[in-house]
Amino acid sequence: MGTDLSNPPQFALRFISGKYQGGEFPLRMDREIVIGRSSDLDMVLVEDMVSRKHAKITSTNGQIIIQDMGSTNGTFVNGEKIRKSRLKEGDRILIGTSIIKLVGVDGAQATEAEARARLESNAQRRSAGPGGRPMSGSVEEIPLPDLLQLLSTSKKGGVLTIRTDRGMGKIYLRKGQIYYASIDDNFGMKPQKAIYRMLTWQAGSFELEAPDDRQVMEEITESTEALLMEGMRQIDEVTRVDPPPWGSRLAVPTPLAGRLRDLSPGELDIFQLVLDHGELKAVLDGYDGTDFEAYRNLHELLKKEFVVVT
Repeated sequence: MGTDLSNPPQFALRFISGKYQGGEFPLRMDREIVIGRSSDLDMVLVEDMVSRKHAKITSTNGQIIIQDMGSTNGTFVNGEKIRKSRLKEGDRILIGTSIIKLVGVDGAQATEAEARARLESNAQRRSAGPGGRPMSGSVEEIPLPDLLQLLSTSKKGGVLTIRTDRGMGKIYLRKGQIYYASIDDNFGMKPQKAIYRMLTWQAGSFELEAPDDRQVMEEITESTEALLMEGMRQIDEVTRVDPPPWGSRLAVPTPLAGRLRDLSPGELDIFQLVLDHGELKAVLDGYDGTDFEAYRNLHELLKKEFVVVT
């Protein structure tokens, strides 16, 4: 089925994180938009990390092309630094501390002048808040693996704070590399375990705050890329063992379905934690290994009926 050339699709640039979050800029076909800090450009982003002329987006012949204009800090599309790239709906662009998503739109759009005024109004309103909150957004809009990839590639530093109904996580970054992480300030939990758990969070809000120079006992040595790859692998493995819902209560039935001496050391550890706590989160927190290892042992206990979900 061919494209209706008389009614071409419409697109806009939606700011989903950063100083201009909530703003939207229309894309017109057969039009070039220059983005940068200079006040005479089409889209003005007043940020230290944005060059005077940073990037340009050209919409022509049904294609949308973004090109970096020799900016100091670079232009990124879906976590990759680009010189020139074709954009498709859903792509995320990082310029300075702004994350911009290419979205399809229906109906009439604002004029460029109206869009510029709204962007500036959003920037002033957010700057008036506590600390200005230069980079924040929702996990639903930007999943944490994607966000961490963007921060890594662009070598951002600071403390990424994630607030969800499952707890408050903090990820410490130095030039884009994760060097520490914690959940609910539980410093007894290994930082890698905290990272892998946070990658499973699918809702909540995030905020990149100023760097924290505190000394930590155990710095992460793995690269951010390696952490993300291992975290995603563990998420796939956990899905396969069909874990109980978060917040589940666990119990040990009596009489036992078998002999404790037949359990592996890992299964015995989980069995003891279920006896001690009876709640899934506490069992996961108390286990020395990763959540995946805990879920795998718990899966065996549930299958053997040494533990039940109540």
